[in-house]
Amino acid sequence: MNIDLKEINKVLKNHNVIAFPTDTVCGLGIVYDDFIAYEKLNKIKNRAPDKPYTMMVADLEDINKYAYVDLKVEKLIKKYMPGKITLLLKVKDNVPPFVTHNTNKIGIRIPDVSFIRDIIRYIKSPLLVPSANKSGMPALTSMDDVKKVFKDEVSYYINGNSLALKPSTIVDMCDTIKVIREGDISAEEIFNTLKED
Repeated sequence: MNIDLKEINKVLKNHNVIAFPTDTVCGLGIVYDDFIAYEKLNKIKNRAPDKPYTMMVADLEDINKYAYVDLKVEKLIKKYMPGKITLLLKVKDNVPPFVTHNTNKIGIRIPDVSFIRDIIRYIKSPLLVPSANKSGMPALTSMDDVKKVFKDEVSYYINGNSLALKPSTIVDMCDTIKVIREGDISAEEIFNTLKED
């Protein structure tokens, strides 16, 4: 996909929101530590202020920069990333408290879509990415539908349709390991992977 990385960088660095298709559902994105953009994102999604967003990074080694990774986490990263999984991990000090709502946890994922990873590498920053829908409404999989919902509230749209009909599987790896939400990767697959030598 041909995208204008310079223009996207400019939009994001001006505290704005972009929309794009992912390997799960369509997403909205902002620079992860941009509080102005964060407040804008909450407003356009009608998001409850106590609900954190997922952090998207480009490469496996980036996860270590923002969160703590143990052997079990590493096992899931190696098997499923990039892919349709979000791991809830304990954050490091370089993640602002507003991003985690002072929970010291962040959901991190690497999308299996090369242009999203290219954007993250180009802007030299992770993105905070919720699904592209108003809170409480179904996740959207078509960018045409996203445009109808958000119109000019989103500053830049990357055209295309998402590659799946479900959001990612979320696994809380912080204390007791638990699957918070099942997507295309089942809880059974997760626990079988963790049992492997």
